[in-house]
Amino acid sequence: MTGPPLLVGEDLRKSFGPTPALDGASLDVVGGEVVAIMGPSGSGKSTLLHCLAGIVRPDSGRVLYEGHDMSAMSDSARSALRRTRFGFVFQFGRLVPELTCLENVALPLRMERVRRGEAERRAAEWLDRLEVAGLAGKRPGEISGGQGQRVAVARALVTGPRVVFADEPTGALDSLNGERVMRLLTLTARETGAAVVLVTHEARVAGYSDREVVVRDGRTRDLQRSR
Repeated sequence: MTGPPLLVGEDLRKSFGPTPALDGASLDVVGGEVVAIMGPSGSGKSTLLHCLAGIVRPDSGRVLYEGHDMSAMSDSARSALRRTRFGFVFQFGRLVPELTCLENVALPLRMERVRRGEAERRAAEWLDRLEVAGLAGKRPGEISGGQGQRVAVARALVTGPRVVFADEPTGALDSLNGERVMRLLTLTARETGAAVVLVTHEARVAGYSDREVVVRDGRTRDLQRSR
C-alpha cells in the first residue's frame, strides 16, 4: 500500500500503575491497508490498539489521524471521531441483547440522528453483504457466535469508517467461522477503502493482513509482508 499515512502512532508510552504496557511503540497505517498487531499475552498489543483508537490516552507520544493530533482533541471530539470515522469489532461482538440484529447494525447511524427508515435500509444492505440478511429480525441470543461476529462486522462498517479496529475478532470462534469472518471483514474493508488494524495472536488470522507488526515488551517491530 502507498500514500500518506492515515493513522500514525509515534513513540507511544503507557503504564498502568507501576507496570509499563507500551514503551516507545510506533505504528503507521495507510488507507485500505490491513495491519495485524501480534505478540504474546501481556505484550501491549491491545493497549496499542486502544491508544490508536483514542480509547486510551498515552502517557507520552502522540497519535495522529489525518495529520490531527488526537491528544489535543477534546473528549467529545474524540468520541465523535470514534462514532463516525472509526469502526470496532471485539472478541465477543458486544451486540445489544435487547435489539434485533438489524437494530444493532443501525444503532451507530441512529446515534448520529439518521432517520430510522434510512438507518435500517443501510443496515439491511450491510447484513446482506456480510451474508446474514436472514438474521435481521433475530436477537443476539438467538444466533450463533459466528453469525454474531458477522453482524458485529456489519455494525462496524455501516457508517463508512476510514479505520476499523478489530481486537481478537475470531478469538471466541472455531476455525471455520473464524476464517469466514476474516474473509468477509478484509474483503468488505478493502472494497470500501477502509484500513483495518487487527490484534491477534493467531498466525492464520494474521495471514489475511498486508503487514504484521509484532509487539514485545511494549515495543514494536514492523514485518513487511510481500504478496
